[in-house]
Amino acid sequence: MTLSSCRPSRFVGGPGISVSFEFFPPKTAEMDAQLWESITRLAPLNPAFVSVTYGAGGSTRERTHAIVKRIVEETALKPAAHLTCVAATREEIDAVIHAYWAAGVRHIVALRGDPPAGPGTVYEPHPGGYAHSTDLVAGIKRIADFEVSVSAYPEKHPESASIEADLDVLKAKVEAGASRAISQFFFDNAHFLRYRDRVAARGLHIPIVPGILPVMNFKQAKSFAERCGTEVPGWLARRFEGLDNDLRTRELIAAAVAAEQVLDLVDHGVTEFHFYTMNRADLVYAICHLLGLRPVAAQAAA
Repeated sequence: MTLSSCRPSRFVGGPGISVSFEFFPPKTAEMDAQLWESITRLAPLNPAFVSVTYGAGGSTRERTHAIVKRIVEETALKPAAHLTCVAATREEIDAVIHAYWAAGVRHIVALRGDPPAGPGTVYEPHPGGYAHSTDLVAGIKRIADFEVSVSAYPEKHPESASIEADLDVLKAKVEAGASRAISQFFFDNAHFLRYRDRVAARGLHIPIVPGILPVMNFKQAKSFAERCGTEVPGWLARRFEGLDNDLRTRELIAAAVAAEQVLDLVDHGVTEFHFYTMNRADLVYAICHLLGLRPVAAQAAA
């Protein structure tokens, strides 16, 4: 037996790998065109679902709703609409939930959301709203039988006292009706694998899906990471060192970094991936190809 024959990533392909993609509502017509080009490019890979984010304070509420409605009406994809507790009463949030159900949406990603005053400030629940994500999950399930996904934090939520406190919250969300957790992005797989073990040790048996952020812009990714409490390893910074003005090399390095991360996760038994696409398809498409995924039409013709 060779060393490579022991690595599951050498044999990926077929039904064993599942992916999902996350998009955000665009602000301009040009960005809207880019979003739909990305959706069209990635759709043939037959994702389990595609999620659409929800801006702070519901600032993208109408755009998020319009996108998921169009996905339902014009594609075969299964959309998952993000929803937060921020700056809205229960009645307002319940109205959004009812509207999603009426539009044919059956999957919601339930999140507390960022503090209305911005990251780094103290979160204040709306006095007439859902206090936190556990309440929101329960509220969604009371209205209709949605599939509900929630967030998970391998390096702990920036506002949490500890990982153990985070796991208490995750347990409460599962008991309220959540059936999947999508992780915050991370760059060191050890954080995710250790977290997955801790979740299992708590007796929580829902899928913990790693959130993968392909590093298309290192400065932007580093800024995201600082706000989220995600470690940026020194080795990662060194790989992008000196490439600020070298887009082509930066893209190649980004592809290599992402490939290394997902294939290592496959070798550790991970079979489900959620990609933060940033509304760009090419790098994510390439990573999915490495995972053995092929366009459904091409597979049928083979």
